[in-house]
Amino acid sequence: MSKKNQHVVPHGKQWAVKGEKNDKVTKVVETQSEAIKIAREIAINQQSEVVIHRPNGQIRDKDSYGNDDYPPKG
Repeated sequence: MSKKNQHVVPHGKQWAVKGEKNDKVTKVVETQSEAIKIAREIAINQQSEVVIHRPNGQIRDKDSYGNDDYPPKG
């Protein structure tokens, strides 16, 4: 299974989860929080990243669930 980052993107008045570079969306839901939950589950399973977009398409946040190239220092 490829480690494909999962994007949470606006989809009309709804939100979608879309694998990076995929033409089709994985799932369409009513709220951004629902989409984030689904994307997080996929990313944990694939050890990839969730990229959350704002309604205007700009990236709002990123969360890594795999081997992070830049882990937090602590």
